[in-house]
Amino acid sequence: MGSAARVLETLVSSGIDRSRIEVLDDRTLLVEVPRNELRNVVATLRRLGARPRTMAACDDRSRDGVYRLLYVYAFDDLGTTTILSVALDPRKPVAPTVIDVDPALDWYELEAWDLMGIEFEGRKLRRLILPEDWPSNLHPLRKDVSIEEMKKLYKPLATWRGLEIGADSVALIPVGPYHPALHEPELFVLYLRGEKVVDIDYLGFMVHRGIEKLAESMTYDKVPFIAERICGICGYAHSVAYCQAVEHALRIEVPDRARYIRTLLLEVERIHSHLLWIGVACHLLGFDTGFMHTWRIREKVMVLAEKLTGSRKMYGINIVGGVRMDIDSDKLSYAEKVIEELRREVPRLISATISVPQVRKRLSGTGILEKSDATRYAVVGPTARGSGVPIDVRKDHPYAAYGELSFRVPTYSEGDNMARTMVRVEELEESFSIVEQTIDALRKVGGWIANEEYEIVPGRLGIGSVEAPRGEDIHVLITDRTTPYRWRVRAPTYQNLPALRAMLRDCDLADAPLTIASIDPCFSCTDRILILDLRTGGVTIRSVRKVVGG
Repeated sequence: MGSAARVLETLVSSGIDRSRIEVLDDRTLLVEVPRNELRNVVATLRRLGARPRTMAACDDRSRDGVYRLLYVYAFDDLGTTTILSVALDPRKPVAPTVIDVDPALDWYELEAWDLMGIEFEGRKLRRLILPEDWPSNLHPLRKDVSIEEMKKLYKPLATWRGLEIGADSVALIPVGPYHPALHEPELFVLYLRGEKVVDIDYLGFMVHRGIEKLAESMTYDKVPFIAERICGICGYAHSVAYCQAVEHALRIEVPDRARYIRTLLLEVERIHSHLLWIGVACHLLGFDTGFMHTWRIREKVMVLAEKLTGSRKMYGINIVGGVRMDIDSDKLSYAEKVIEELRREVPRLISATISVPQVRKRLSGTGILEKSDATRYAVVGPTARGSGVPIDVRKDHPYAAYGELSFRVPTYSEGDNMARTMVRVEELEESFSIVEQTIDALRKVGGWIANEEYEIVPGRLGIGSVEAPRGEDIHVLITDRTTPYRWRVRAPTYQNLPALRAMLRDCDLADAPLTIASIDPCFSCTDRILILDLRTGGVTIRSVRKVVGG
């Protein structure tokens, strides 16, 4: 019995109507869920051990006459994905909240209300992304709303959102709105009693993006270029995730050589990202010698990326169906040489860094995320693996060429900053091995690097997921004739940020910056909405958040 068939039988035995379940392929199921049964089905999936991956709100009025919610869950042990599809009344789209049975979906509900106008019964709704005085009838991701209409309806900001927090008799410490080490706009507000953090609030979504709306006017092969610009560190992972979503939807078989090229570049990206993070962690700890040496070594990886693709960061080689350029034997030999150097230098660097007593003391026992909280928030990447949750999309839901390669998934149980650090350190060694295996394979695997013989079929649903350095990137895509009908991006930081509330509670103030950095947050990955200000007569981008009294 295949994996999808096993999950189907499990769902049926748990009381879900078989007639509502459709097997899309051997790893994906689609379940039509009546609105009044959503809470029970979500609770059942969580009880069965399914992990929430993302939720997408869709305006399907022009296709099916409804709004639709797509809840994407993973049975990681079986490598399968189960998608719950919930149709909502087009006149008044209302769904029951599920955050009491699955707290990891909190932000998804707020975003669906903010951007699509879907209400959720049984919870308090607040703005997550848009400013408080954004017009109440203007939901940017609805199909009948254009950017031109937003320009006409937008009014100058008159009020600012205040902060609501459950702590009293506390001091308020803002971290931001421009992070001193991570160099992105975000605002953490720490509430302190003495030197201990008792609660936090996060105000983000300050960065202009609007990519999901923009993609609705772009052809399929243009979108990888903006997908790669979602993140300045792991943009290639987003580009691959998007392409895989289209390929899944349209049943496109990617040539073997292209799959290995994607794998090689994904691991090069992982190596430079983890080295970058280790350097930043040293900097936050005041150990700038470690920072400088880490980035000195990382520079060799950046030169390697340029040698392989022509660019240090935005590789620009993905297309739907494969890649647009090959990697020849000279470049593979150069990559082999760089990995040999990294195998010598990185262990010496890590040994010298971790052996510093002050570094070990600051990392150990701080920023603890218990395994139960990691599961409750459904965190991903090193944040999950550092808390004893052994998930990795490369193993659990193989893509590209990972299913043919040998590597292990480093996992620690302590849940502290040291555990998350050591996960990344050990992943570097695994990435070196993966690159070497991929180079060997590319010397043997020939053939085409792209499959461009495919037909675009409207209304198809596809999922693309990639284990980015920070954790799982997952893209949900619904096809239209010449452009994506709906493209939903969920970066790992979006999933991991809410867990900081558990990680920072009872944490010393001095350990808060490193703990925030320990999830390797990318705020631009998370911020995807357009905010317009026409007071100057043109469209400009402004921050719309402000701390009370700030």
